[in-house]
Amino acid sequence: MAAKALRAAEHVCVLTGAGISAESGIPTFREAQTGLWAKFSPQELATPQAFASHPSRVWQWYAMRRAMVRAAQPNPGHAALLSLALRVAHCTIVTQNVDDLHERSGVREPIRLHGSLMHIRCSQGCAGSVPAPEEATAEVPKCPQCGGLMRPDVVWFGEGLPMGPFGAAREAAVACDVFLSVGTSNIVEPAASLPWISATHGATVIVVNPTMEGQRKGPSILPIEGPAGVMLPRLIAEAFAGRRPRRQAE
Repeated sequence: MAAKALRAAEHVCVLTGAGISAESGIPTFREAQTGLWAKFSPQELATPQAFASHPSRVWQWYAMRRAMVRAAQPNPGHAALLSLALRVAHCTIVTQNVDDLHERSGVREPIRLHGSLMHIRCSQGCAGSVPAPEEATAEVPKCPQCGGLMRPDVVWFGEGLPMGPFGAAREAAVACDVFLSVGTSNIVEPAASLPWISATHGATVIVVNPTMEGQRKGPSILPIEGPAGVMLPRLIAEAFAGRRPRRQAE
């Protein structure tokens, strides 16, 4: 049923979570507390207050996480989502992840609900963001406009999701024929509401996750239990067997 729904869909909205990145060896947010960082909780390193009190400590933790991302590679789950995007009329990929594996797999401009680990912005509110430095340094860069400290361009505890990306994600959830949830528990709001908003507007919701614990159930919700890197390639291959891509990857 899931493959049949995908093949018939004109607009697919995909939501990815930490599970798909974990299959590339990127630790989940809380799993990143290892080695020298084991004595800190994420809340001590991922809040505006933590950065204001200990900017160098927070900067170095994010530099460590950024190095892990740069050492990782997109996995077959990422490749399958690119294949999907090339085969349907319209595909919106929304991610809760802050790594750049979707882009490196060939996906263009995913909607980022929690920002990007690979970019930094001014902590004092100057507009825009820039790529994070390639080299890991203990010294926190300064904003070229105001001289304030630059911070990771991610959403911290206590901060709201950027309304532009979340609004675009909600619009896609309402408009799509199929909503594909990948590697996320669908528990943390407000992103967790997206598949169920989609279901109430008539879409088929396909959930691909190693466990279905905590996931909603219903006649329009199709569970596929297992890792994204295994289940997504199978699903996309079955759905589009014999169908050529509508467009080429760039």
